[in-house]
Formats: sequence, structure tokens, C-alpha cells
Amino acid sequence: MSPPKSISRSAPSTVTAATIVSSLLTVQTHGAGFTDLTAEIARFVRDAGAQEGALTLFIRHTSASLTIQENADPSVLNDLMTALGRLAPEGAGWSHDTEGPDDMPAHIKTMLTATSLHVPVLEGELALGTWQAIYLVEHRRAPHRREVVLQFAGQS
Repeated sequence: MSPPKSISRSAPSTVTAATIVSSLLTVQTHGAGFTDLTAEIARFVRDAGAQEGALTLFIRHTSASLTIQENADPSVLNDLMTALGRLAPEGAGWSHDTEGPDDMPAHIKTMLTATSLHVPVLEGELALGTWQAIYLVEHRRAPHRREVVLQFAGQS
């Protein structure tokens, strides 16, 4: 049975992962919200000489996360923060409150989102969609210094 005509696929390409390039990205957040990392990550891909392969991003924290989301309408990011706040509200009787009332909800929000992302690199560019951006999501109210490990594996 042949696939429906509404689906198409490019020819497969083969790459030998001869290069691994790593870097540590340090981000100072301004408190709860999204920080767009896309331009800095694209700069890392260019500096690495990346052509074909995979980029892995890993945040080294348990109260902040990473996500790929829409970059066109800022109300999307506002609505996402509202949704996360409803899923893990402060003052809900959490037993872990040593670091403040926003800490346990931040851990839950991180668990619901992601601590790592994988982005293909094709022809030297991040293979993001037109309206996609890579964000660090700060789940704590106060500003924090966050670290994101970037690692490209592939061909340069």
C-alpha cells in the first residue's frame, strides 16, 4: 500500500558524527518568564562550523526548563505561564518550601516541561520551523543565573 499523496519525505542523508563541539551558555534571567535563546544558539552552531548533525541542549537546574515554542505572538508565552501557574500553583500546601513558596511549584513546572532538547542541524542551520524559537523558562520569581550545556554532534 503506498502512502497518501498528502505526505512526502526527502531522500535520506547520511552523516558521520566526526565532530563533537560543546559549550556552556550562562543566562541571567529576570525572574519568571521566557528568555529567547535562539540567536545565541544559532551563533554557537555557526561558531562550531556545524553542517549536518544534532544539537543537544541541557539545562543544569531543577527549577527552570527549556522549550521550543511560538515566537510570533507574545500572548502565547503569557498564556503558557498562566497555564503552568494553574497546574502548579503557589500556596497549594506543598511540603517542600525550604527555598520559598515558589520553589516546589518551579520543580513541578520543570518536570512538566523539559530539561533537555534535541534540534537537528541541516545545512549549517537549526532546523526550526518558521514560528519556532528556543526558550529558557524561568519558573522562580527572583532572577537567577542559569547554565545550559550546548553540544553539537555531527559533521562540520
